[in-house]
Amino acid sequence: MIEEHREKRKVRTVDLVSMKQRGRKIKCLTCYDYSFASILNRTNLDLVLVGDSAGHVMQGKSNTLSVTMEHMRYHVECVAAAIKRPLLVADMPFLAIGPDMDKTARNAGALMTAGAEAIKAEGASKSHCLQYEYLVSIGIPVMGHIGMQPQSVNVYGGFRIQGKGGRLSDRLEQEAKDLENSGCFAAVLELTDPSVATALSKSVKIPIIGIGAGNECDGNILVLQDMLGMNTSFKPKFLKHFANLDKVIRESVDEYCREVDAKTSEPI
Repeated sequence: MIEEHREKRKVRTVDLVSMKQRGRKIKCLTCYDYSFASILNRTNLDLVLVGDSAGHVMQGKSNTLSVTMEHMRYHVECVAAAIKRPLLVADMPFLAIGPDMDKTARNAGALMTAGAEAIKAEGASKSHCLQYEYLVSIGIPVMGHIGMQPQSVNVYGGFRIQGKGGRLSDRLEQEAKDLENSGCFAAVLELTDPSVATALSKSVKIPIIGIGAGNECDGNILVLQDMLGMNTSFKPKFLKHFANLDKVIRESVDEYCREVDAKTSEPI
């Protein structure tokens, strides 16, 4: 099985668009370190995101705002050392995109030279889209991010579902079209009413990757540690635990401790 995955060809940005056209779902997870990346590289994933969700998972913070470019470069380098087949995308952290296009390009370029094959950025304002168009023009593929945008959590007043009501739904659809017109190859749609997500996915040619947006988007993404059940206290309605590693790890460590006490932890 491992050899089968190794023989599959490299996933590129154009492949995701082709997958949408063929009606094939795009499977994505986050990753932040080499150990997990080496496992994910031997799975059927299409895309691995080095997310600024590292603020939650790796730093224990309540939001993503503390994640810096230095943090992101470090995690991208770790993951890139193992990810060979899935497309590797890296988040632009808080304030990495600004009114200065040169600064934006330097930040995006830093993630690309660290090993990313594309960047993901939150926001779809006119200013954002102009910068995405510029990044694409200089050879940096861009994935957009609309709906709930964690870097704007203080503007929203918390993590809230987006797209409820006609005006908000229309705005999301327009944002998706603006991202497409700016050259983005795909977009993440977070915490959005499933009926809105379904209609939005059909309104654009680029893939829409949902998280907390139902199952009718062109693909889905979850935070790796969340779906593996490594933080059982975090279980929003949209999250399914596909394992319970919290229990497995605790029981394994406790068994190790018992064997150390019993002087049987090392084979003789």
